[in-house]
Amino acid sequence: MNKKNIFFWALYDFANSITTIVFFLYFSQWLVVDRGVSDFWYNMIFTIGSILLLLTAPILGSIADKNGKQQNYLNWITVLTFLSFLGVSFITLFFSHQVFLAVLFFIIANYLYQFSFVFYNALLHHIAPPERWGRISGIGQTGNWLGQITGLLITLPLASGAVYLVGEAGRAQTFLPATIIFFILSIPMLLFFKLPKPEVAYNKISLKEEYKNFWGQFKELIKEPNIRLFLLSFFFFNDAIITTQNNFSIYMQRVFGVSDSTKAMLLIGILATSAIGAFFTGWLADKIGLKKALMIILGSWVVIFPLMGIISNFVVFIILSIMMGFFFGATWTVSRAAMTALCPKEKLNFGFSFYTLAERISTLVGPLSWGLITSLFIGLGPIRYRIAVMFMAIFTTVGIFYLKKVEIKNTNRSF
Repeated sequence: MNKKNIFFWALYDFANSITTIVFFLYFSQWLVVDRGVSDFWYNMIFTIGSILLLLTAPILGSIADKNGKQQNYLNWITVLTFLSFLGVSFITLFFSHQVFLAVLFFIIANYLYQFSFVFYNALLHHIAPPERWGRISGIGQTGNWLGQITGLLITLPLASGAVYLVGEAGRAQTFLPATIIFFILSIPMLLFFKLPKPEVAYNKISLKEEYKNFWGQFKELIKEPNIRLFLLSFFFFNDAIITTQNNFSIYMQRVFGVSDSTKAMLLIGILATSAIGAFFTGWLADKIGLKKALMIILGSWVVIFPLMGIISNFVVFIILSIMMGFFFGATWTVSRAAMTALCPKEKLNFGFSFYTLAERISTLVGPLSWGLITSLFIGLGPIRYRIAVMFMAIFTTVGIFYLKKVEIKNTNRSF
């Protein structure tokens, strides 16, 4: 087990999470609150990204499995992600009236960011033995949450107006520093992370043939019932969690009317417990089993979502939100390790393309339901957001239903 590779791998997750938290917290509000774009159209950004992933991720994942160039693809996608976020940063700072252009660059940036995880997640198989997949996945996810804390702390003075750089004041100030820091911290992964040469390399690969064979490869992958059922489960429970995450800052704004600084401080608390949850549950999952750990986590979410919608006291909401952070960290730590255990080694990138797609295509359902609820019940005011978050418990319950049918095996035992 190469400890340097593990460090670079975790540092990369730390780096890209800085842009994640800053853009999802402040760009969502820049668009919806400052520019008056509806919640529905904001959520459609993620839907468009999911469609783009569906058209491209499985094909490039399949090619990477054949030629072993997943690291090269990850490097190029990282550079393009940086340039796209850079475009959003400059538009919001200096051409803030160009809302459509800012949204266009953000769609591309979000698409590429999600695309990177097709190759990034598949690397877990290469950097850790099976009995440590939970722990190493937890270390990477811990880096993710710590990166988000760092992103919030760095940009909070900019968002609050305490520090001013250039261009439009307010939330737009946060994007450029986050983008630059992301790229600087990604450089070690781009330059120093090394994989052994693949055992088999295909010299000639036809893109046309890959698209032609796509459906056959997909059917072959999901012939394995455990992979099929796990991806269905992941689709539904991740649907609920991602939708809540994407709309959390708007929820706080509409329901409790809190300031950006208060939101940022609460998110720091949530992210801190997320880091703890990621590290602890990665270790626990290796001990008690990936499926058992994930069932406990999802059962907790079924309780959390209704409580979020019911609570009216902001202090109690803060306490619940910080507790919720633990399960944010836990969910993706264990689910990533579970997919690694289920997916055949020779189809890791192809398999993780559908793991990523299951995560992102869920944005076709979750955000759509959230957007429809908040639009249909607009006359109810803030109550419509409470209804939307409680509705997420239904998706999680469906995810549990499918997960119960999955058998996850590793080299030592079956769960």
